[in-house]
Amino acid sequence: MIDWTAPPETVAPLLLGAHLTHGDVTVRLTEVEAYGGADDPGSHACRGRTRRNASMFGPPAHLYCYFTYGMHVCANVVTGPEGHGSAVLLRAGEVVSGLDVARDRRPGIRDRDLARGPARLVRALALRLEDDGSPLLDGDGPQLEPGEPPPPDRVSTGPRVGLRQAPERPWRWWLTGDPSVSAYRPATPRKRPPQG
Repeated sequence: MIDWTAPPETVAPLLLGAHLTHGDVTVRLTEVEAYGGADDPGSHACRGRTRRNASMFGPPAHLYCYFTYGMHVCANVVTGPEGHGSAVLLRAGEVVSGLDVARDRRPGIRDRDLARGPARLVRALALRLEDDGSPLLDGDGPQLEPGEPPPPDRVSTGPRVGLRQAPERPWRWWLTGDPSVSAYRPATPRKRPPQG
């Protein structure tokens, strides 16, 4: 049983193997990333509550969805006590039910890549920004069913993907060797205009 009020780095590895269902598709989670509150400079919550991140500060076991790069929606599970502002990013998964529906949503994509990466996972499940704040354990929207956590020797951990702030925290967990896990990419340094 998961204690949803626990810190995100405690909850994150327990979500590996869990099933998330929405819109006739079920994904088995294979990769997740933890994001803390004010003490985590890599987190959306580090500067406090905003209109965009308000769901992060809401009740645990709810969905936090946000728009990124002007084109993608990403989904997180809120963790920790209400008001704390922490969540677990759902980075990747394997479609285990509704494969034909997921293929229709992502035509021309190999099955292993249908939910490989946070934006792809959201598209496979047809999650939208409007699902932000949805309860995940009851209700009519997205449903999360925690599974039996995998044995420790099947789990790897390492740095979070693409972060400039606190990149060294080993707060990304994945099922070792699973083909649906996304590729690790460090942050790209920002190029400063030449001084002149």
